[in-house]
Amino acid sequence: MPFDHLPLSAITTRLRAAGCVYAEEEAELLLAARFPPGQLSEAVDQRVAGFPLEHILGWAEFCGLRIAVEPGVFVPRRRTELLVREAAQLLRVKTSPMAAAGAVVVDLCCGSGAVGTALAAVAKDIELHASDVDPAAVRCARGNILPAGGNVHEGDLYSALPRRLRGQVDILAVNAPYVPTESISSMPHEARVHESRLSLDGGQDGLDIQRKVAAAARTWLRPGGHLLIETSRRQADLTATTVARGGLTPRIVRSDDLDATVVVGLRP
Repeated sequence: MPFDHLPLSAITTRLRAAGCVYAEEEAELLLAARFPPGQLSEAVDQRVAGFPLEHILGWAEFCGLRIAVEPGVFVPRRRTELLVREAAQLLRVKTSPMAAAGAVVVDLCCGSGAVGTALAAVAKDIELHASDVDPAAVRCARGNILPAGGNVHEGDLYSALPRRLRGQVDILAVNAPYVPTESISSMPHEARVHESRLSLDGGQDGLDIQRKVAAAARTWLRPGGHLLIETSRRQADLTATTVARGGLTPRIVRSDDLDATVVVGLRP
């Protein structure tokens, strides 16, 4: 009997047997997706085999939005909502009646463009740019960010950005890879097998990309601009030191609820 005709309970049972912690919720999402006849069965088979649910559905929930994600592209995590929250708070200050309008926001190492898309939804009239070195991520990000009025560029870090943005950026939001190379093998199957290694591998101590970002951030930020970098609780002090070496004044923000850590660097 094809899955298209099975009740929610039957799909839930199969997902639970495969080790899906939120089996019932996932079954509901798969049913609600309204796959064409015969494709629901394939979708359940993929989930049982360990494919990320978001890649199967074609979207991930992030900051109350549906962010399109393609197979192989980094799936936005809930903890990254802290990065958006902190950036949005800074933007509310910058775009107050006493501040200049049209803040320039850059979503660096953008992946699907989730951070930039979420910021565009809460902060109006920003000039938004996003960039990534992975062509698949750039293609995905364009599907999310262009409808939000932003721009997406392909290339390695700052080299992808328009030169005219040098010294003009108000918010530089960065979710760069920060997993130490040796730790990738212990990550969940969904991440280490189905997401691009480029989006995960941060080098020997996990901070290789962060160092490159922090070293040049001052060049791109305007005075009073902020760099925000997602990191881990364990790596936070090292990330803050890296930001300070780039000529910025760092502070560490943590959220126990989201199990998230962000280092914020101010350009004096």
